Order: sequence, then structure tokens, then C-alpha cells
Amino acid sequence: MANERHESPSGGQTHLTVIAALLSMVGPFTIDAYLPSFPDIEATFGISRAMLSQSLAVYLAAFAVSTLVWGPLSDRLGRRLVILGSLSFYTLASIGCALANDPGSFLILRTLQGLAASGGFIAGRAMIRDAHDATSAHRAMSQVTMLFALAPAIAPVLGAWLHDLFGWRSVFWFLSIFGALLVLMTAFIKETLDHKKRQSFNPRVVANVYIRTLKHRQFMVMVLSLSFSFAGLFLYIAGAPTNIYDFLGLGADDFGVQFIPMVGGLMAGSYLSGRLSHQWPTTRIIALGFGTLMLAVFLNLIQAAFLKAMVLFSIAPLVIYAFGVAMIMPGITILALDCFPDYRGTAASMQGFSQMLMNAGVASIVVPLLHTQRHHFVIGQAVFLLVALMLWYLSTSFIKGSADNSS
Repeated sequence: MANERHESPSGGQTHLTVIAALLSMVGPFTIDAYLPSFPDIEATFGISRAMLSQSLAVYLAAFAVSTLVWGPLSDRLGRRLVILGSLSFYTLASIGCALANDPGSFLILRTLQGLAASGGFIAGRAMIRDAHDATSAHRAMSQVTMLFALAPAIAPVLGAWLHDLFGWRSVFWFLSIFGALLVLMTAFIKETLDHKKRQSFNPRVVANVYIRTLKHRQFMVMVLSLSFSFAGLFLYIAGAPTNIYDFLGLGADDFGVQFIPMVGGLMAGSYLSGRLSHQWPTTRIIALGFGTLMLAVFLNLIQAAFLKAMVLFSIAPLVIYAFGVAMIMPGITILALDCFPDYRGTAASMQGFSQMLMNAGVASIVVPLLHTQRHHFVIGQAVFLLVALMLWYLSTSFIKGSADNSS
């Protein structure tokens, strides 16, 4: 089944890829666009940086938990209906954030944003796998990653521009407009999940499937490996205000100095991953990506230990790390989803849950612990990658074992 060719019901796989990419951009936009506004939001609500950082943590935690519902629901109702419903909810929550007058309401509405934003993210991934065979799915997922990579570059720059012109609330008005436009675009796509392949949403059935994913060692180690790998990059995304303001001594208009080069790395890595999918096996592409990640961490350790905090020296290793993450992400994602071909939405949910729960931990625990020193961030990134490498090495033994059994 993993190698079976699926034609998109809409007859436009490129259109589906663009929609999936835009859906995946909702998360980064919601995370990154308001980062330049941190000082003003703190002043408006009279709260500390640590307290405001919790608005990022609750969003990520809500995103992670809600993925466990949206995936099975998309396996039952289809991808399109889940996207329309979740994005409508997201749009309303974003309007609420723009209107919030106290920190408590703001935190609650950020939580609601997180609950809603994951629906399109999960359904979009499953939609891509519905419409492609294994090889073309890797290529399409690389294209999604490449387009998605624009979001972390655009979001803080756009957020800073909106903040300077109209104040921090305009950032959330923009997010509500973006959500509404995606609802309109999704209304014109056709469903990719065949009615014959729809699964039960009975809580007992869903729980049994999740138990199967947790017991599936190959699936879990691949999912966790990708989560720890991305955590090494997300440490610098969630910690961008600290890195930009405190370590590099820059201002609100300088977030692009970090994010634009990082996004260039993401786009280049995803492009190369897609190109190599024509010629190389997926595991070889992933191995190259992990080699790139090791190089990035080594260079980051060197610059933190021996060089002053300068933009070139501090940002260059992050660009290389982003390149490596983009190399491994499409392949590991497809390999993980193919562990459960009849429950791709549920599998995507568990994958998204793991990654977003990890990101929430990074934002709420790791960044506050490491924010006092530049080299602490670098050591944190190295630890994340070391764990990811060990998990990937373990997963390769499972892949090899499965290949030996099938032969």
C-alpha cells in the first residue's frame, strides 16, 4: 500500500502541496510574528519576560494536545472538514487575542489558538500522503518544507513592521485575516481521503490505535529523533528575543538578521532533499542531513567558546543546522506515516504531538534555564542532537530488520 500511486481527486497535486504548505505556516506565524512585540506586550500587561514566555508555552502545549484529536477526526470525517473547522476556530481565537485587555485573558486565548492551529497542520500532512506514492510524497513533503520555511523569516519581520506602524495588537489582527483567507482557499479543494478508507472515531478504537503507535518501536524512535533534532533549532526560535536583544545587542527591527538566513538554510536543505529523492534512498538522505547537523553543532561550540558574540559567527552555525533539519524532516516524516498506512491522520497526530510537546518544553523550561549565557544555548543544542542521533541509530536497526524480514 505504501507504494501504491494515489491521484489527487482535485487533479491538482501542486495545488494541494501549496495548501498544505500554507497550513503548515499557521504555526510558525503564530509563534514568531509577535516575538518583536514582547517588550510592548510586557509593558501593556505589566508582566515579566518569563511570564510572557508562558504565552508561547501554553500555545505549544495546547497545539500538542489537540493534535491527538484532530488526526483521528480527519481519519473519520476527512481532511477538508477538519481544516475548515479548525481554521474557523483559529480565526476567532486570533481576534480574541487582538482584543485582550489583561494577561489572563491573553493566555487563555493563546491556548485556544493552539488548540485550533494544529488541525490544518495535521490534516495537511495526511492530505499530502493521501495524494502521492512514497517517492513523490517525499518530494512533495520537501516542497511543503521549503514553502513552510518562509514563515519563520517573514513572520518576525512582518510582525516588527506591523508593530512599529500599528502596535502589537495588529499582529493578531493579521493572524485572524490569514486564518480567514485559508478557510476560503480550503473551501475550494476536494477531499483526498476515500470514503472506503475512513476510520471509526470511537474513543476505544482511537485509544487502541494510539496504543499501537506507542508500542511501535520503529515509529516512536523515528518520531522522537525528529523531535529532538528540531528542538535544537527551536531553542533559537523560542529564544530569539534573548539571542537578538541580550546576546547580540540588537533591536526589534533586527529579527530578520537571525530568521532570514535560517530560513535560507531550511529552504536550501528541503530543496536538496527533494532533488536527491529521485536518486538516493530516503535513509541515505537522512544520514547526510544528520552529518550536516553534527557539523553545525561543532561550529557552534567553537564560536561560543573562542569568539565574541557577533552576528556572522553566531548565525552561520544556525543556518547550517537549519539546512540539516530540512534535509531529514521530509524523509523521517514519510517513513513514520508509512508505519500506519490506514491511520495516517492518527500517525501524523502522534508525530505532531511529540514535536509540539518538545517545543513547549523548550519554550517553557529550557529557554528560561539557559537564557543567561550564550554558551548555554549551544550546549543545549548539542545535547538535543546527541539524543536525536542515538534514536535515529536505533531506528535504522528496526528498518534493517523489517527489510530482512520482508525478504
